[in-house]
Amino acid sequence: MRWQGQRLGETDAGALPGMEHLGGFVQSVTTPEFAGVVFHEVLAKSALNHVPTASGVPFDWTVNPYRGCSHACTYCFARGTHEYLELDAGHDFDSQIVVKVNVAEVLRRELARPTWLHDPVMLGTNTDPYQRAEGRYRLMPGIVSALTDAGTPFSILTKGTLLRRDLPLLVDAAREVPVTIALSIAVFDDVLQRAIEPGTPSTAARLDTVRAAAETGFRVTVFLMPILPHLTDSIPALDDALRRIADAGATRVVFGALHLRPGAKEWFLRWLEREHPELVSSYRGLYPGAAAYASKAYRTWLAKRVRPLLRRHGLGGQAEDDSPRGERMPGLAQRRSTAATVVTTARGRAAASAPAMLF
Repeated sequence: MRWQGQRLGETDAGALPGMEHLGGFVQSVTTPEFAGVVFHEVLAKSALNHVPTASGVPFDWTVNPYRGCSHACTYCFARGTHEYLELDAGHDFDSQIVVKVNVAEVLRRELARPTWLHDPVMLGTNTDPYQRAEGRYRLMPGIVSALTDAGTPFSILTKGTLLRRDLPLLVDAAREVPVTIALSIAVFDDVLQRAIEPGTPSTAARLDTVRAAAETGFRVTVFLMPILPHLTDSIPALDDALRRIADAGATRVVFGALHLRPGAKEWFLRWLEREHPELVSSYRGLYPGAAAYASKAYRTWLAKRVRPLLRRHGLGGQAEDDSPRGERMPGLAQRRSTAATVVTTARGRAAASAPAMLF
């Protein structure tokens, strides 16, 4: 296996297939504090990723300091992006983490261009910016400072409790630009959470992070996503989740059913066959063939189940389906306009004509 035999500080020019064309590979690093994880440090050529309006997502610009994620969420929709690097969407996604070590410096240069229109930027759309690697590399403070100094609004979506480290910086940033914070908390049963999200902080720790952010003045949104058919969609489970979210001080909830995109689908179904074989046939019915989304009938049923519970607990909120594709969703950076924005990237082409990249 090409990854075996690497040691702390050693470099291997062939260790990261698929990245050679970027010309920015620095080294592959292992360290005892992150057993089983290899960090591939690269020099990014660009930091801002433009997302075309046609993609249907409710934001135009993203920054992702990492690729791959040690949170190891079995259902993570971003797993398929690792295959672009000739890595697999399963274990490699969890353990082979690409680190853009110069992302803050590159971002600052891009934001300083006269063509930058200060559109909102979204952090955390592909892999988590506050995953465990952030404790080692500390990329987010530089990113937050660059966005703030450039007068650029931004939003953060994370499962990571390391966000609390940066709350003072985020409070200062919010005095200068609009800043929104959202926590992703999908599973409130501790046993299931450890099984399906083995690398994430506990649900209780994430709720404490919601509370800490709310106490500093942020109106925190919780993404109750994905809701897992037959595992987390019962009324008692949803009621408990929303009660705990409200008690933590969140103001809004965005909820939605599980997505199973290519890469994630195969990995999740393998987990399901091992842990809950009695549910496999039901899931294959809900997500037949190459379908990535649960049926419209299931999503409608789920929304009717959740909405009364939101009202019971005094929470604002909406289903993921409630926002027409491409329109604003609470907790995410807002599109400036539907018109194409042309910004020259470090790759030397108009970002508006670039392919959709969420990573």
